[in-house]
Amino acid sequence: MLSVNSNYGASVALQALSSTNRELENVQNRINTGLKVSTAKDNGAVFAIAQGQRGRLTSLTSVKDGIDRAGSSIDVALAAGTAIGEILQQLKAKAVNAQAEDLTTDQRSALQADYDAYRAQISQIVGSAQFNGLNLINTGGTNLNVAISDVSSGTTGRQVTSTAVAGTVPGLSAYVVGNGSVAVADGTTFRLNSVDIGTVTLTATMTIQGYVDAVSTATGGRVTASYDQSNGTFTYRAPEAVVTTNELAVAVKTGGVARTWLGHGGTAGAVTGGASTMQITDRDWTAGGTGALSTVSTAASLLSTAASALTTAGNIDTAINALNVQLAQMGAQNKGLDVQSSFVSKLKDAVEQGISNLVDADLAKESARLQSLQVKQQLGAEALSIANKAPSLILSFFR
Repeated sequence: MLSVNSNYGASVALQALSSTNRELENVQNRINTGLKVSTAKDNGAVFAIAQGQRGRLTSLTSVKDGIDRAGSSIDVALAAGTAIGEILQQLKAKAVNAQAEDLTTDQRSALQADYDAYRAQISQIVGSAQFNGLNLINTGGTNLNVAISDVSSGTTGRQVTSTAVAGTVPGLSAYVVGNGSVAVADGTTFRLNSVDIGTVTLTATMTIQGYVDAVSTATGGRVTASYDQSNGTFTYRAPEAVVTTNELAVAVKTGGVARTWLGHGGTAGAVTGGASTMQITDRDWTAGGTGALSTVSTAASLLSTAASALTTAGNIDTAINALNVQLAQMGAQNKGLDVQSSFVSKLKDAVEQGISNLVDADLAKESARLQSLQVKQQLGAEALSIANKAPSLILSFFR
């Protein structure tokens, strides 16, 4: 039946053409943006997931940048340490030369002048070994904690801290607290799950850095120590102690009596939250300081006699050995950062590929769809034109 009041065929053709136009608009948008999900309207769930991963990708980029900066700081420190080692070899040579007993006073003075000049270069190297304002080998530094992950590691172990500390100090012998001070032969005993795993015995010449290093050595790396110069507090951490049945305890004892001066704990506190970090140990490589070069004396007339030259040579040997050990430790830390940097780079690539899998459009498929929809659009327009001509047949009945 033909009608001038309604045209069902034209309505159907118009609906089909409108549907084709919407599909064509979507395809064109995917081709223009390269994305099959460019807004939440396209697919709300997938869009939310992709946005979360884009945020993580930004965080991973920041982590990678931080690791690279820390690696550069260590590279500078290692280069300085190598140069200092070469200077120590020169100092050793001067000290050996000065051991000859037939040298005149003028000759000894010349050797001493050369020795002093070389030693002065150590301070210049240490002072200039900076990257981005960070110096890992100068006095007064602090350990550098480098973020190596963008996600929270949850409970990362147990820790105890020292209490009632009277400010910053240069060495353990001056570590004074409320009712006394740390004394020679005091022993720091570490326990995990009520089992002793190592003891550090304090010596008269032990520095804070030496003590911190000795904690890791004595416990086989199961407990690490750090020292905050800003408030004079020691912190001990055991990463494996993650449940209440495997606690960390630290006791400083003299004659079997526990003291709290270096951090005495029964039940340790949990360490939670935050991104995973790697600690880069600060060093002191200044001549005559409290670190590896503490035996490189800055006193005058070290080569004035054969006997004093012999002592000086021995002290330099001690410094060379200590420096080499710390160079090896710093090199291992740098290698660890390289591994983390490589992992984060691969993780970034994987996350980026994951985002691509979620939202990227298949342009080859979309191109084929575009061709078919364009043909379908033209056919729809033609069908609508034909349907609109149908009511005009009514006029022919009245001719």
